[in-house]
Amino acid sequence: MFSLALFDVVNATAAKVNAPEEPVIWFLQTFVTLFIIMNVVLVIMAYQTWAERKVMALSQQRLGPMRTGPIGLLQPIADAVKLLNKEYIVPRDADKTLFFFAPIIGFIPAVAAFAVIPWGDATSEGLLGGWLRPIIANLNMGILYLLALSSIGVYGIVMSGYTSGNKYATLGSIRSSAQVVSYELTLGLGLMGTLIMAGSLNLNDVVLAQKNTMWYIIPQFFGFVVYAISGIAETNRNPFDLPEAESELVAGYHLEYGAMHFGMVYLGEYINMNVIAATVATLYLGGWAAPASFLEFIPGPIWLFLKFGLFLFLYYWIRVTLPRFRYDQLMGFCWKVLFPIALANVAITAIFKYLGITFGWWG
Repeated sequence: MFSLALFDVVNATAAKVNAPEEPVIWFLQTFVTLFIIMNVVLVIMAYQTWAERKVMALSQQRLGPMRTGPIGLLQPIADAVKLLNKEYIVPRDADKTLFFFAPIIGFIPAVAAFAVIPWGDATSEGLLGGWLRPIIANLNMGILYLLALSSIGVYGIVMSGYTSGNKYATLGSIRSSAQVVSYELTLGLGLMGTLIMAGSLNLNDVVLAQKNTMWYIIPQFFGFVVYAISGIAETNRNPFDLPEAESELVAGYHLEYGAMHFGMVYLGEYINMNVIAATVATLYLGGWAAPASFLEFIPGPIWLFLKFGLFLFLYYWIRVTLPRFRYDQLMGFCWKVLFPIALANVAITAIFKYLGITFGWWG
């Protein structure tokens, strides 16, 4: 799957370079777009931690971060400075090379996933004469690219625990691998109904299809629920945070990490949350498209950010509301509940579209 995604990237790049447009200009425009979007993603991630603490505090009648800057707005910067000043320690029994690279392997795919998320109509030139395009890579198989990167990211988690030389970290990585194998299946199946309705794997085409009809969260509500739950499990967030389970495994797969290597693990987890939220906003909530024509004067990135933030709030709300699952409950819920619902949703959507095309009432 990952090789197919890479093949599509190469083809798209070659087609662009062979176009009449000057290749050097196109490369510089891509670099500028990439630089801006990646920095926006990292800033959002930093203040996502602040927002999560605030939501949790409000739900528990507390104030949350308040001392570092106005209403604690400088807390993420203080956290980053603290991590940068910590000593990097490698356990005696660790595989030192893999121990060093494991957090990086988990972090890079999370950031790379944003290359195919459209922040505006990919068919438009963009802003500043094309120097800030609405998407970095408008791939025809963008969904496969996202799923391939999510599959690679789990290797970082497994390696983090296995190479630490700690039994609790190893148990956490084993749990994570089993959990991802299970929930990645329902993650993909949850998307299938949306892709069948849109008739495309291109994320921008899915947004345009919703713009011309309705948001897919309405006809694909069960697919949305399956994907949302699977996404929360994929990112090891409460109530599916068994790989970290503080009460049993202390901190799980990242137990032995400190300093900026712990920061990389932290970054990877939160950016993966952002990928799930951005995918939900794009595939089920209309992406960059305005909910009504009279609101189209508001730029697309703002609409995407609002929808993106709505799903992140759901992440925080679930964290402070639901208790952690037992491991047998976690696996049973996937195979006995989510998997049958996902299969039924795909079958019903496919039959409905086939009949609609056959009898001419599918638009």
